[in-house]
Formats: sequence, C-alpha cells, structure tokens
Amino acid sequence: MKLYNSIGPNPRTVRMFAAEKGIELPKVELDLMAGENRQPAHMARNPSGTTPALELDNGTILAEITAICEYLDEIKPGTSLIGKTPEERAETRMWTRRIDLNIVETMSNGFRYGDGFKLFEKRVHCIPQAADDLKQIAQEKLAWLDGQMAGKTYVCGARLSLADILLFAFVDFFQGFGQPLNPALKNIGAWYTRMKARPSAAA
Repeated sequence: MKLYNSIGPNPRTVRMFAAEKGIELPKVELDLMAGENRQPAHMARNPSGTTPALELDNGTILAEITAICEYLDEIKPGTSLIGKTPEERAETRMWTRRIDLNIVETMSNGFRYGDGFKLFEKRVHCIPQAADDLKQIAQEKLAWLDGQMAGKTYVCGARLSLADILLFAFVDFFQGFGQPLNPALKNIGAWYTRMKARPSAAA
C-alpha cells in the first residue's frame, strides 16, 4: 500500500489512525499549494482531486478518510478504532458522522471561504459572505459536544475511536487559522490535551 499524502487535516487523520493501529504507510507527497492534487495524474487516481488517497497492492484506490480508516481497521488485527461489536461500531459511526457534518465541514468551509479564500477561490465554489457564520456554527456545535463530553475520556466514552482522531486533526489544524478552541469548553479542552499527548499526534 501507499498513501498519497499532503499538508492538511484530512491526510493527518489517516496518518494518526494508521499510527494508532501500528500500520506503516509509505507516502507519496503531493504539493497542495501548487495544486498538484488537481493535475491529471492525481485526478486519474481520485476524481475528487482530494487527499489522502490510499493505493492498495492490487492497484485499487480508496479515497475519503472514513473509508480509508475503516479499511485499515479491518485489515489489522488488534484493538479496533471503529468498534469490536455492532453496538460499538454503530456508536463510532454515529459520532463520526455528527463531527464530520456539524464541525469538520463547517470549520473547513469557514476556512476556505475566509482565511483560505485566495488559495481556494479558483478551486472550489467559495461563498465569502458565509465564512463568519460557518465558523460560528462550528463553535456552537463544539459547545454542544462539550456538554456531551461531560464525564468522558473520549467521544465514545472510555475507548479511543475514529471520532476522536477526526475531530482532533481538524480542531488542531484550525487553531492556527482563526478558529481557536474556546477556553470555556473545559471538557473539550481536557480531551484536546489528552489527544495532543498521544504519540500518534506527531504522525
């Protein structure tokens, strides 16, 4: 296998997940700033033009971080980061979906339409007037999640899961791009500190 990698929270999610699973992934670096991911070679691999993409040994290409992570989870024995029972897997997917839709997407589009507008204006349909509202929605959803995290070590309780890795990669990235964590969110703040201390955070 090899991972088509780049800067940004999407590839980092996969790198962290693989590190937690103990999977070594050879990497091919793509220059997002130069738009290499939108060139014909990568578009042939992944017609969405995004990173990461995982090339399997048989040449199959997997894209989308949740699909890649679930694949990696299934092929490597040991502790599952999706869940070892149907209930745990459903719980992980529920929280991953909530985080992806309500926090990750709003933070990402708030960045693309705002701080990152010059980079993205010719790559995706940008709505600059929506940037501040999207950032605010993300903060509101983080505040809601902070309430849900009371008494929990991780999003799914005592067990680390894909939901945590996804959330951490994006929250950590956007701290440096105009969307810092609200210090009033004590549960999320404590969770963030725990995640930052994990060896996989350096992946």
